[in-house]
Amino acid sequence: MDPRRVRSTSPVPGHVAIVMDGNGRWATRQGLTRARGHVAGEKALSQVVEDAVEIGVRHLTVFAFSTENWCRPAAEVDFLMTLMQRTLRNRLQRLHANAVRIRHLGRRTGLPPTLVSAIETAERLTADNDRLTLSLCLDYGGRAELVDAARRIAEDAAIGTLDPASLDIPTFARYLYAPDLPDVDLFIRTAGEQRISNFLLWQCAYAELVFVDTPWPDFDRRHLRQAVEIYATRNRTFGTVEDPGRSAARSAPGRQPCTSTNAP
Repeated sequence: MDPRRVRSTSPVPGHVAIVMDGNGRWATRQGLTRARGHVAGEKALSQVVEDAVEIGVRHLTVFAFSTENWCRPAAEVDFLMTLMQRTLRNRLQRLHANAVRIRHLGRRTGLPPTLVSAIETAERLTADNDRLTLSLCLDYGGRAELVDAARRIAEDAAIGTLDPASLDIPTFARYLYAPDLPDVDLFIRTAGEQRISNFLLWQCAYAELVFVDTPWPDFDRRHLRQAVEIYATRNRTFGTVEDPGRSAARSAPGRQPCTSTNAP
């Protein structure tokens, strides 16, 4: 079985994805600038990473800047780029000491060269760390990831290195930004909104969704543990139903076998 598709039934989610929403609204309610809200959100992320390590989460993926966020005011975009670069520089050694691996998901061509350099430095330094993988989604969109994957598949098919007839789910997954990234177990969104918002569309196929009213700057260990506790109560069937009378797994032509989590 493709290791990306192994089912997670542990009470601790192996892969947690977070939409860190509410920085601006948090700041506005306190009479602060949106920039101050983003700074507070960065501090919250640093603490949540340490809490995830303590809990035993193996993968933490956060939505830091989407493909749609470029439409925000230029001054805010510039501040966010600078903040992310500064965060990588200031937090890198502590993350490395905690055996956290850092990786980037998304397009790099539109990011400032100084930020790309900081990302590459962090990825090189932490490449062998294996306690927690922190994936930072910058200039990321779920649809963009699928389009980019489809484009690469078409290119390989055009030059003859991929037979379109052989394309299946595991093969398609190899063209994603991080082919080894396991599917999301627990999806968290803060600040009361209840949308996926184009985040990890492929990887969230069977994620458990938890929506939290707390804005991201106020999100802390308690909220993370509460979300994990909610996750532990969920019955994850992955679209299947146990059939004790069936002696052998069978599947219709063209479908994945019933032992796969890709069942419809």
